[in-house]
Amino acid sequence: MKNLKSIIATAIITLSISCTNSQSYKSVNATEFKATITKTDDAQILDVRTPSEYANGKIADAKNVDWNGDSFDTQVANLDKTKPVFVYCLSGGRSKKAANHLVDLGFKNVIELDGGYMAWEKANPKTNAVWSGMTQEEYNKLMVSDKTVVIDFYAEWCGPCKKMAPYLDKMSKEMADKVIIHRIDADKNKSLFNALGYQGLPVIIVIKNGKQTFFKNEFVSEEDLRKAL
Repeated sequence: MKNLKSIIATAIITLSISCTNSQSYKSVNATEFKATITKTDDAQILDVRTPSEYANGKIADAKNVDWNGDSFDTQVANLDKTKPVFVYCLSGGRSKKAANHLVDLGFKNVIELDGGYMAWEKANPKTNAVWSGMTQEEYNKLMVSDKTVVIDFYAEWCGPCKKMAPYLDKMSKEMADKVIIHRIDADKNKSLFNALGYQGLPVIIVIKNGKQTFFKNEFVSEEDLRKAL
């Protein structure tokens, strides 16, 4: 009986310690993210996208530490774990993983930008910003067809997008007589993507006779897309 009580007591203590040590990051919208950075002296801001994404636009004073690179832990080792660290990527997928990892590394106050840099640009439009990539007029013309139109917004770094690419290419060839599939790189057409109000990837849209009949802002299986067609 004493052994049973001892085991239970040990389990309770262990669980208590575990809960006490358990921490998580805070995910906030672009407005709060910016306001908190402004109020923080020498804010530690991490852009966890690829160097090429970083080069195309970033939040001021952000340090580029590629989440998918080989030296993430090494590059964040010199940061102050007792001070806030602000993390963002393009749409939020990589930054959430990075934020969780930073907590595991011992950072006490991790703040993640919900919606990523796309949300930031939407909340903080640049004055006289130059439109880059496909125009909205060109995009609208893609919808005009006597065939069913599929729009796929993707990015090279997007895991779900990579999984969908092979079957989209296959369907494009197999169903060419009745379906047109347009794959649009969101990174190269950021102005259009932001103007349409999208934030995450992938985005799959089906248009029949000029009307949208299917929309998903997430991974779509080949089976589900074929059903939508």
